[in-house]
Amino acid sequence: SSPLPRIFPGRLSAFPLFLLALLLGFASLLWLQLSCSGEGPVSGGQERGAPRQPCPPPAPLPPARDEPSWGPHRLALLVPFRERFEELLTFVPYMHRFLSKKKIRHRIFILNQVDHFRFNRASLINVGFLERGNDTDYIAMHDVDLLPLNEHLDYSFPEAGPFHVASPELHPLYHYKTYVGGILLLTKQHYELCNGMSNRFWGWGREDDEFYRRIKGAGLQVRRPSGITTGYETFQHLHDPAWRKRDQKRIAAQKQEQFKVDREGGLNNVRYQIESRTDLSVAGAPCTVLNILLDCDTNETPWCTFG
Repeated sequence: SSPLPRIFPGRLSAFPLFLLALLLGFASLLWLQLSCSGEGPVSGGQERGAPRQPCPPPAPLPPARDEPSWGPHRLALLVPFRERFEELLTFVPYMHRFLSKKKIRHRIFILNQVDHFRFNRASLINVGFLERGNDTDYIAMHDVDLLPLNEHLDYSFPEAGPFHVASPELHPLYHYKTYVGGILLLTKQHYELCNGMSNRFWGWGREDDEFYRRIKGAGLQVRRPSGITTGYETFQHLHDPAWRKRDQKRIAAQKQEQFKVDREGGLNNVRYQIESRTDLSVAGAPCTVLNILLDCDTNETPWCTFG
């Protein structure tokens, strides 16, 4: 009366059952890997390019050592941050593993804004650049909710000029040709040549567009990846807009300023205090958390407050 004989006629021995279980287990692992990496079919009616849930992180790597064979340069990964701890727990071990596999010497800096002003991504990057230490000679402005899936993406020293890893042809959301957000690499000298980023952008957006104008004004050419065939599946975007709503409020004075080029401010006038500096390990991946108190001149940028 067992259903097994009807499915598998004839005598059943332990060996065929073992092979069947092994094949099913292998197929399940392969399906999980493809669905996490973004290479497999989307499920549940999800549109292609829509945010996927973070994959379970693989076993952690030991902290990277300074291997002379990895080259003379060291990257400072500057990650502007506020209250996205679930994304941080995925981001740090993933990026440490990704960069270590590519033999990129690196340090990860979490730039945690702890004041009561609106979020200022550009100022946090300026602070991270000033506080990163003398043992790094190039930076990556890196969003915490964007993970590179393609191992051919280049994070090496961008000697020829700013290198936009998350180019418009690859980013899952932003496709206009002057976009330089998400992930952008610059040498120390090139960032200083631009005087960093403008400190006038409180709230979400526009600081990248202004920085593009700074790059062009400094006589630099933005370079982008070539030969990447994964298109909009090149990155995993962790951000859930229903859970983490962006601060897109614009008051009248801010709207008038947002398309101007700030020719005076940047690295030279960012105002801040470091409340604390803590070295952490997240699933075996090292990072440094800077708790940063930004300061705002409400006469200059009254839109820095939530009022």
